Amino acid sequence: MWLVVIDAQTLESRSASRPESHSPNSSAPTVRRWRPGSCVWCGDDNSVEMFRNEPRCERCRENEGIIDDAKRFLGMYGLRPLGGTLQSDDDEEREYRVTAREARRVLNEIRMDVLPDAAAVRKAIRPRAATVVADTSPARASRPSSTGTATRVAAPVKTDTVDINTLQTRVLGLLDQLGSIDEQIKVAELAQGLPARARLSDLNKQKATVLRTLAALEKARIAASN
Repeated sequence: MWLVVIDAQTLESRSASRPESHSPNSSAPTVRRWRPGSCVWCGDDNSVEMFRNEPRCERCRENEGIIDDAKRFLGMYGLRPLGGTLQSDDDEEREYRVTAREARRVLNEIRMDVLPDAAAVRKAIRPRAATVVADTSPARASRPSSTGTATRVAAPVKTDTVDINTLQTRVLGLLDQLGSIDEQIKVAELAQGLPARARLSDLNKQKATVLRTLAALEKARIAASN
């Protein structure tokens, strides 16, 4: 009787210590791949719409829009392009840079492991484009024919116009910053030693940056007034 119990316990302990077998594919990571109807960047199928001639989900469109707004703002005022640094001339510029960097981080995190081939995407959305053309063709056919008089096409409205009030606010803020830098330069010029010279060099660089930005803003103001 005891022998049977001991053998059963021995077998149970051996079976418990034996590692479980896994199928060859059980530990393989799942690779996210694009499928028609989903976002070409992250593979999500939530609120997918055409964005830059390709299907993109709502989250990707929102983050791409944030980056576009930052680029438009920096370009409008002749500021340093987006990059790894957040160095800014005022709080507004820094906010654009911080939000753009966060949007880029989100996009990098949700990016699919394998992005789809552009030709495959175009082929998948081609039937949809054909349907749109078919739906609009009756309206195009009913358009009255030309009588020989050329129709003037309205010029596209320029959307990247400079807001004069915003520009003036930035100029005033930069002038205040310039005055503060000049005061710090006066103090640094009276100090001695390597730290003082390094501080003075940094302040002069800041002053040069502010002056360049003010010049760019003045060009934007002149262009907007013309």
